[in-house]
Amino acid sequence: MTDDTGTAGNEQGSEADRELSWRAKSVGLAAVDMDDAELLHGWRSDPVIAHEIGIWPRSLTAMRERIERDSDDDDRDDFLVLLPDGTPVGHIALSGQNIVNGTAQIELMLAAQHRGHGHGTNALDALVDLAFGELPMHRLTAEAHTGNAPALAVLAKSGFVHEGISRAACLHRGRRHDRAVFSLLRPEWEELNRSRAWDTWDA
Repeated sequence: MTDDTGTAGNEQGSEADRELSWRAKSVGLAAVDMDDAELLHGWRSDPVIAHEIGIWPRSLTAMRERIERDSDDDDRDDFLVLLPDGTPVGHIALSGQNIVNGTAQIELMLAAQHRGHGHGTNALDALVDLAFGELPMHRLTAEAHTGNAPALAVLAKSGFVHEGISRAACLHRGRRHDRAVFSLLRPEWEELNRSRAWDTWDA
């Protein structure tokens, strides 16, 4: 998981009329489609992003193939994070969904120039509300490098509990890095003192 890191990539500034799958007070979530491949590829090709989410940048063709593959995966939902004017500011996903056990993982990536404005927190809260408010999830997890202070702060602000450390869980630039493991349970979400995504729809 990253928060507020990465490069702008090729932003699509004219997304205002894009159909939203879910929305909250300051961001909307639109399902990722093939036309988003170049934008996502640009973000993921940034070396900081690659380090924070523990991936090796792949080709644009590989990104298109991944989007096509993920679109057929019933256990995964990928969204672009959009501002009210339609500007794309990041990507968020609910992956590894296990309806029987009620578990899933959250992934988040934001573009550089949109960091520090609360978009990461709002996007995370929106997806959490989707997972617990519309889906039968009971436990959500997320991971971030222990040195990624902004991501750790966003997870804590959204109510996630720090469970522990996955030691030497990622190899990057010849060094092993630890990853912090966070989780949020349905009862903890129910006790959060904040508005839910749907509370803002008629505001």
